[in-house]
Amino acid sequence: MTSHSTENRERRVPAVGRGTRVRGTRQAEALNQVLTDLPGFSSAQDIHAELRRRGERVGLTTVYRHLQVLSEDGAVDTLRDETGETLYRRCETSVHHHHVTCRSCGRSVEVEGRTVERWAERVAAEAGFTDVDHTVEIFGLCPDCAGRRH
Repeated sequence: MTSHSTENRERRVPAVGRGTRVRGTRQAEALNQVLTDLPGFSSAQDIHAELRRRGERVGLTTVYRHLQVLSEDGAVDTLRDETGETLYRRCETSVHHHHVTCRSCGRSVEVEGRTVERWAERVAAEAGFTDVDHTVEIFGLCPDCAGRRH
């Protein structure tokens, strides 16, 4: 199966990640609050700027480390935008899923992942691969932005 399964996500509850304590620190609590408050996906730089705006003294490297651990733990969703930058947001569901993101306004909708899982497994199996993992990012125009183009 893939490493994205809910079962794996629930078993991994790291208190320490890459040498950085994540849970229980004031910085981690502030980061979690910012992730909860920000709408949609945001870059680590935007999250860092918001933390600084709120008076938190936290370095950008620390923000990246916290986001990495939260991502590995399944607590935040990540995607790469069209420029390749990684964006983050609080995960709205514990079920494995993907996102369809608007290229124009950035609106993102979660979509169920089973169909993608089956497709990835089949494609990999046809090529002789096992122990499959995947990253899927889907971009298009949301109904509002598509309507503005007409």
